[in-house]
Amino acid sequence: MSNQTEWWAPAGQDASTSDLFGGDRSAQHAPPSRRARSSSRRASRRRRRQGGRRGVVLVVALALVVGAGYVVYSVLGGMFSGSSSGSGQVEDFAGPGSGSATVVIEQGDSGSAIGGKLVDAGVVASTKAFSRAFEANPDAASIQPGSYKLLQGMPAAAAVELLLNPSSRDVVKITFREGLTVDQIVTRISEKTLIPVDELKKTLKDGDSYGLPKQAKGEPEGWLFPATYELEGEPTAEGVLTKMTAKTVEVLERLGAPKDQWETIITKASLIEREAKHDEDRPKMARVIESRLEEGWTLGIDASTAYGLGKPGTELTRADNEDGSNPYNTRVNPGLPPTPIAAPGEKSIKAVLDPADGDWMYWCTVNLDTGETRFAETYEEQKANEALLREWLAENS
Repeated sequence: MSNQTEWWAPAGQDASTSDLFGGDRSAQHAPPSRRARSSSRRASRRRRRQGGRRGVVLVVALALVVGAGYVVYSVLGGMFSGSSSGSGQVEDFAGPGSGSATVVIEQGDSGSAIGGKLVDAGVVASTKAFSRAFEANPDAASIQPGSYKLLQGMPAAAAVELLLNPSSRDVVKITFREGLTVDQIVTRISEKTLIPVDELKKTLKDGDSYGLPKQAKGEPEGWLFPATYELEGEPTAEGVLTKMTAKTVEVLERLGAPKDQWETIITKASLIEREAKHDEDRPKMARVIESRLEEGWTLGIDASTAYGLGKPGTELTRADNEDGSNPYNTRVNPGLPPTPIAAPGEKSIKAVLDPADGDWMYWCTVNLDTGETRFAETYEEQKANEALLREWLAENS
């Protein structure tokens, strides 16, 4: 209370009033009275107290501004650019990402190598952020090579998760069943990949562009292996045909097929592929083919004749079977047809390499629905089997 009394105490009229309004200037040079000196000291203390209060207010205000700035940065900073490096470059995106980007991961790519590719594609903001997310995810080491569809502007951790998700793979799957011809295979490739048929046919003529072996003598029929293929990224004619041809070579080598006999093996296997309906019949058919060739007989395989005419075997006429101008007519022309007639599968190739033991010289499918096939050693037995086929045809016409 004494401070308040001193603060509001009225100034003496002998000096204070004159000082305030100018007063007598001679009085300004007179020695101050004791009371004046006391008043001056009180004013000085007041100024110090006011200055201290202003300093405290300034420090508190500054602290509030800094604190508010930190809160805003913490809450909203990631919405704009994520963490920042010293240079101001974005270190990680807040996401969720948009658009699309295709990235190809190669065998042996490290986390930093993958991160570099993702940065180049605009998927993640920095290699550092991706490497950190890669190391933090225990499954990241199982990321498979391949082509992936990702978003641009993704958080690094989300990019790792997508690379681990099989649905992110940028893959076209195509399955080719056994026994398809080159023309049928080309049509299917075009339907699934949108590669024009003309482009595929043009590429087929350049065997070197897709690794067609010299044994094929430039004819791709039979050399495009029937299987399921996964085509990464944007498929090309050369890429698809290379995969299929390489698969045929891989199977031949794995089965130990003599390289100088590859074309012959493929041709025999293609005949079996188009005739056999049951796996147990394949080795028997292989034995019949070998026995007839050894005896110098014509093969008499209707599937070959039909291939040469471009029509189903069930539509062959007597005139078709007697037309020797068709080089694929194995009823009239001796030996094997000029080329394979379809793409054989591994089981048919195995049958050629390991024919069944037996003295069969004929076979005849007696039921076209079930594929039941009977084998015969003599022509008389064969005629009996052919009679069974005619009966079936009459009942199912």
